[in-house]
Parts: sequence; structure tokens; C-alpha cells
Amino acid sequence: MAEDRVSQALDQDLVARVQRGDSAAFDLLVRKYQNRVAALISRYVRDWAEVQDVTQDTFIRAYRAIGGFRGDALFSTWLHRIAVNTAKNHLAANSRRPPTDAIELEDAEQFESGLRLRDTDTPERELMRQQLEQTVLAAVEELPQDLRDAITLREVEGLSYEEIAERMDCPIGTVRSRIFRAREAIDARMRPLLDHDDLPKRSRA
Repeated sequence: MAEDRVSQALDQDLVARVQRGDSAAFDLLVRKYQNRVAALISRYVRDWAEVQDVTQDTFIRAYRAIGGFRGDALFSTWLHRIAVNTAKNHLAANSRRPPTDAIELEDAEQFESGLRLRDTDTPERELMRQQLEQTVLAAVEELPQDLRDAITLREVEGLSYEEIAERMDCPIGTVRSRIFRAREAIDARMRPLLDHDDLPKRSRA
């Protein structure tokens, strides 16, 4: 889906900015993922005050480790692993047992929203991934300001349509239209690359 590809490419851009020393970019990642991380941790830790502490600890650990992130997995997957390990360490420190592996697997699937891990990436696919990310970022930069602001507030900051409407001082219908048009424009830029990527697979069929 275009929405997933935009979100992943924006994650990669923010991670690269953090690795270059832009701490504000990490704040955007926190705002995008803090609710999902807290929801995941709440499956392991029942007390909400503790959930908030473990969530904060997760992002502190992620910030300290992000210099070593190389994109071998999705950023959300990498962050999920840190959250799970941080929650387990918290439970162990308090002499409590973590949930079963079956629950952890379910959480992993929910956290990634059904996205596939890139375990089988070849050099060719890695190059294609980089080209897709560059294309997405270029497409976002070329959008009119109102469309770029809307898609950024939705995909990077994770705001609801209602929050975006309030931030941009416009009706929700306008927000939906802007985000739809932004995704259509981005998808149109990416389609030639994706169609090209499918050609080898069709020739081997």
C-alpha cells in the first residue's frame, strides 16, 4: 500500500537525520510511535504508571542505540524488539514472569500491522528499496505546501484527521482530500519503479 511505503520511507529519513545529530527528528519518531509502544508494553506490564516508565525507557534505549541501526529490518520492528526486551527486563527486575512467547508473537504481528520482514533482501532488492525511499522523499518535497503538511502530520506525527483539521484550521473533509491527493501523487511517482521490479518475477513464471 502507498500509505505503508510512505510511512516506512519517512521513518528512514527521520532515522538518518537522527544519526546525523538532529535530535528533533527523534522527537517526531517518539510522537509517531509512543502510543503503539505503550500499547505493546501494556501487554506485559499491567500498571499504567509502570507502562509509562517502561515506554520512556524504551525510547531512551532506542535513542542510545540508533547509531547502530542499519535498516536490516523496518524501524518499527527494531523498536518493537527494544520495547519487548525493556518490558521483560523490567519484569525480571521486579521478580515477575513475562507473558508466553505466543503472546509475544501476536504482539509482533499487531505492532508491524501485517508488514513483511525483509529477511530475503538481495543486493538488487536493497538497491530498489533505496530507490523507492528516495522517490518517496522527492515526491513529498514536490507536493504543494498544504498537501505536504497534511501527509507529514498524518504519517510522521501520527495525528488523527480531527487533530490535523484543527492544526491546519480546515474541515476534516479537506484534510482527507489533501492526504488522498498526496498519497495518489506519491504512488504515481513510485508506480514505474514497482512495475519495473515486477518484470523479472513475471519472466520467471
